[in-house]
Amino acid sequence: MNIWKPLSLLVVTAGCSVAAVMGQSHPLTLQDALQTGLKNYQSIKAKENYAKAATENISAVKREYLPDLNLAAQNSYGTVNGENGPMWGYKGWTTGASGPAMPSQNWNAAFGGLYLANVSWDVITFGRQHAKVAVAKEQLNFSQADLEQEKFEQQVRIAGAYLNLLAAQRLRGAMESNLKRAEDLQRIITTRALNGLSAGVDSSIANAEVSKAKLTLIDAVNYEEVQSNKLAEMMDVSPQHFFLDTTFVTKIPNQLLETVSAPDAISLRDQPLLKYYSSRVAVSQANQQLLSKNIMPRLSFMGTMQTRGSGFDHDYGFANKDHFGRGYWTGVKPQVSNYLIGLNLSWTVTDIWRTHSQVARQQYTTEGLKNEYNLTYSRLEHQLQLSEQQIDNAVKKYREAPVGLKAASDAFLQKSTLYENGLANIADLSQALYNINRAETDRDIAYNGVWQAILYKAATVGDLQLFLSQL
Repeated sequence: MNIWKPLSLLVVTAGCSVAAVMGQSHPLTLQDALQTGLKNYQSIKAKENYAKAATENISAVKREYLPDLNLAAQNSYGTVNGENGPMWGYKGWTTGASGPAMPSQNWNAAFGGLYLANVSWDVITFGRQHAKVAVAKEQLNFSQADLEQEKFEQQVRIAGAYLNLLAAQRLRGAMESNLKRAEDLQRIITTRALNGLSAGVDSSIANAEVSKAKLTLIDAVNYEEVQSNKLAEMMDVSPQHFFLDTTFVTKIPNQLLETVSAPDAISLRDQPLLKYYSSRVAVSQANQQLLSKNIMPRLSFMGTMQTRGSGFDHDYGFANKDHFGRGYWTGVKPQVSNYLIGLNLSWTVTDIWRTHSQVARQQYTTEGLKNEYNLTYSRLEHQLQLSEQQIDNAVKKYREAPVGLKAASDAFLQKSTLYENGLANIADLSQALYNINRAETDRDIAYNGVWQAILYKAATVGDLQLFLSQL
C-alpha cells in the first residue's frame, strides 16, 4: 500500500516566541512559530546587520566630501649636503635636504623641525559626490529588500513545515487506527480459526496484515520525526515534540470563496522577490550614473601653513662650515613660516575613452538584471494561475473525501459482519481494511491540502496575510 504518494501535495514550493515547547500546556500556534523563526533565524539576523551596515555607509559616503585636514610635526637629525641637478622622487621614496652645494662631502649634522597644517578639499566634483550618495542609498534599498525577502521566505518555509508536520501527525494517527483495526480483526480471525469456523490460512493473512500495519506505522513515525526536525530547524530551536494547532485538519477557511479571486485582480508589484530584483536594477543604474561622472574635471582647494626650524645657520656654506649647532632645541625650535593657498582644476582627458567602455559594461549589466526581473515576473504570473487551479482542485478533494470515507467505512463494516458470519472471505476483508485506511488518510490530507494550496498562492503573491487572515 503506497500511502506516501498523497504527501507530495504537502510540499509548498517557495523561492520561500515559544516558551517551554517541551511539555506544552497549549498548542504551538502558527503565529507563535512564525514569530520565533523571525526572531531566531541566523540568516535574518545577518541581513539585518547588512542593512545596518548599508545605513552607516550612507553617512560614510557623505563625509567623503569633507576636506582633508592634516596636522604634522616632524623632528629630524641629519646632514644637508646639496647637489645641483634634477631629481625625480619615484613613488615618494626620497628625502629632502635644503643645503648648499658643497665642493666635497662632509658629515656636519644638526637637528631640524617641520610643523605644518594642510587642507585639501575637492570643492566641486561635477556630480561625483552626489552620484556616490545615490549609489549608497540604492545599496541600502537593496539590503532592505533583501532582508524583507528573506523574512517573507522564512515565514513561508515555517508555515509549510508547520502544515507538513501537522499532516504527518495526522497520518501517524491514521496508521495507529489502522493497526488497531488490524489487531482487532486478528483476534476475531484467530478465534474463528481455532474454532474451525475459518480456514487456518486466514489467521496467517491476519498476522501479515498486522505486521504490515506495524511497518507502515513505523514509516509514519519516522516521517513525522523528519518533519518535526524540519520545523525545529526553521524556528532555530532544539528538536522536540510539537503539540500543534489542529485547525488546519479540522476545517477549511470560512472565506475561501473570497480567497479564490481572479488572478487579474491581484498585483505582483509588491511581491518581495520582485522588489529584491528591482532593487538590483536600481543599484546597477546608480553605479552606471556614477561611472559616467568620471569624464568630468575636478576643482580642488589647497591650503598649507608651514613652520620650520634648523640647526644650520642662514650663512652656512662653503665659507662658513662651522655655522651650525648640534643642540636639540637649537634645531627644532620654530624659526620661519610660510603659507600657501590655491585652486587646482584637473582633468584627465583620456578618462573620456576609459569611461565610455566602463559605462557600456555597466549598461549591459543593468539590462541583464532587467531580464532576470522580467523572467521572475513571468514565472510568478504562471505560478499564480497554477495556484488558482490548485485551490480549486484542493476544494474538490475536500468535498469528495468525506464521501469516500463514508463509503469505505460502510464497506468495512459490511465485510467484517459478513466475514464473521461466514459470508465473505479474508481477501474481501483485507481489501476493505485497506480502503478504509486509505480513505482516512485522504480525508486528513484533503483538509491540509486546502491550506497548503492557499499558502502556495500567498507565497506567489507575496502577501502572507492572504493565508494568515483565514485562520
